[in-house]
Amino acid sequence: MDSPADLVSQLNQARQVVLDNAANYPAIVPSILPIIGEKADVELRRWGADFLAETFAAPMLPPEPKQQLSLLVLDKLREYLEIAHEDVGVVKGVVQAAASIYPLVFRYTINNPHDAPTWQKMAAIKSNILRRMDSAPPGVRICCIKFVQRVVQTQTPGLIADPRRPEHNEISLALVPRDHPLIPPPNLEAEASGLLDRLLSILQEELSDALLVTATLNSLGSLIRTRASIANKIVSTVLNFNPLKLANSPMTPKTKVMMKSMERTTRALLLNVIKKNPNHPLAPRIQQHIERLHHMRLEIFDETNRKRPAPIEPIDGLDQAKRQRLGADVSGAPSRALGAPPLAPGPVSYAQLYTLTQDEGSRNFDVQAIPIDLVVRILVPLLTSIDKSQLDSAINAVRSRYLSLSKSQPRGALDAAAAATQRPSAIDEDDDYEPVFQPAEDAEQILNTLDSAPPEAVALEPLPGMALGAFSLPLPPPLSAQETAECSKGTINRVFGIMAALDDPARTKGPKHGFNRLAASSYDRDAWVTVITRLATRASAGLEGGPVKAENGALSQDRIFSISNAIRDALYMYVLEDFRRRIDVAISWLNEEWYNDRLQSDDAESDPTLHYEKWALKVLEGILPYLDAKDKVLIRFLSEIPELHSGMLDRVKGLARDPERISLAVNAMHYLILMRPPVREICIDAVEDLWRNYEGTRSMASKLLNKWRPHVLQEAPNGAQANLKQE
Repeated sequence: MDSPADLVSQLNQARQVVLDNAANYPAIVPSILPIIGEKADVELRRWGADFLAETFAAPMLPPEPKQQLSLLVLDKLREYLEIAHEDVGVVKGVVQAAASIYPLVFRYTINNPHDAPTWQKMAAIKSNILRRMDSAPPGVRICCIKFVQRVVQTQTPGLIADPRRPEHNEISLALVPRDHPLIPPPNLEAEASGLLDRLLSILQEELSDALLVTATLNSLGSLIRTRASIANKIVSTVLNFNPLKLANSPMTPKTKVMMKSMERTTRALLLNVIKKNPNHPLAPRIQQHIERLHHMRLEIFDETNRKRPAPIEPIDGLDQAKRQRLGADVSGAPSRALGAPPLAPGPVSYAQLYTLTQDEGSRNFDVQAIPIDLVVRILVPLLTSIDKSQLDSAINAVRSRYLSLSKSQPRGALDAAAAATQRPSAIDEDDDYEPVFQPAEDAEQILNTLDSAPPEAVALEPLPGMALGAFSLPLPPPLSAQETAECSKGTINRVFGIMAALDDPARTKGPKHGFNRLAASSYDRDAWVTVITRLATRASAGLEGGPVKAENGALSQDRIFSISNAIRDALYMYVLEDFRRRIDVAISWLNEEWYNDRLQSDDAESDPTLHYEKWALKVLEGILPYLDAKDKVLIRFLSEIPELHSGMLDRVKGLARDPERISLAVNAMHYLILMRPPVREICIDAVEDLWRNYEGTRSMASKLLNKWRPHVLQEAPNGAQANLKQE
């Protein structure tokens, strides 16, 4: 016979086979059961229990084969549980497998009410597991909690999604007939209620085992989600549970870990309840409990917020009546506290005024030798690391020096120094220069002026014998007409690239102010639309005459390319790429075109080129092939453009050739008749033409003509023409 190690190796190969293909489970499981019997070695029994638990928890195994296999393993699970002093690992695997099998056997018993032995085996397994729940090791008790949760979920009424297909509904007490001989619903429901109370008692007792509490909380989530009849009871119990009650006992590292684990699990469970059902009746209480747990956790575990730290040094070092116990030196000036040397007698430079160190190396170091980019990179972290008290002392030292100098020197010297900083000395003064005398400034204002003054310019003298002449860059070569056109097209493409990046359909559109609004008042999509449309319509208005003749009488080609037409082409393509979202761009553009045409038409001295009708027809022809019967874009377009022509209505009438879009054409006409009185007559003419020449539109068009032109209905439509147009 093979050794247990060899058998385990062979069994692992069989396990790999079923993991690769779940269809092999019905063949592999029955052949493995004799090998892992009650008389097998403990290693084989442990492997067998784990394999059975994994088999019935596998999601890739369909429910029907899984239910058939569950009937085969009931005897094996019962044998394992009846072995005295069975290995803990074996018992854990058996309980997990029983938790997965219980709903399957329950459904089998519902459909087979005369198979009493099978249900008796499952009842015996359930009784054995429930007896172990209070006395087994912690690992087994956690598995028992999972088994109890599955029993409660199975024996509690659930929702029936489709009464005609009971095999697709969730397994619950709602599927059991009232007169079932083996599992009467009243008895099972009472048992489930008792098991639920037993499960919730773990949270209500003075229990210090965080493993059991965490396992219980994790098992309650699915019951709250799937069983509405007991959800409020479970949530109320969780709200009354205090995971931080062990804080009253001596705080040890183990106790802290246990409390953190229970508090985190409780908070996650309650947050998940609110997330799944924001309108839960207990939602206010749940939110209050979560906030209460948060504050309690901060009070217990956050040691940094319990006491205010003592001040490091005096807040006001110049006041002798304060902070006397901290040993602050308040007898002298702040400059002495920093060890700043006194100023030498005589004239004092700015460098001497601001120099507080006695180190000769630091005093003689030229800061201008450091590159400016390096200075910028190190200046911010250097300022953040400076102690505020030392910085205040240094500022006070410089202030004290300056005040002492201002008292010893006359006011005229200070005014001259301030004037020298306000006006550079390199500027040549004219003879007729009249200075504007300002009122004298005090010492504080002069100090601020000196701080903000730019550095003095250093005049570089040329070397002797070297004269530098004026230097200017050569002019670039002129662009040809083709190069100008290519550069213009590239600029237009970049502008429309910005437009595409600024597209945001969910953005709230601000108010507009007609044609007099500022075009570039904000960097948004509307501003760019206004700029582009006005560049296309107004930039070259009045300059669009014919080609200019050259000196030799030939036509010049310099004005063949038109930047305005190039922008119009780009606008047209931009709108058609996504006309349902960008129809507002088309309407704004055509309004600008119409406005520009009116301005040009008012000029009697010129023969302007009109663009509105051409581009309106082009946009309409571009969007018509892509409209469906329920599209509202056409009605919006026709109602918001400034002027309608008969040619546009002819394009709309062409939709009637498609039987599916007849309603779209007639509804568009109806809307225009009701909402645009200036075009009412030409729209009624269009409806009359539809009634006469398009047979499919007569039922809808007759309703409009009955109200607006009833005398037309008394005439006979043009049947021959209608047949011709439909062909």
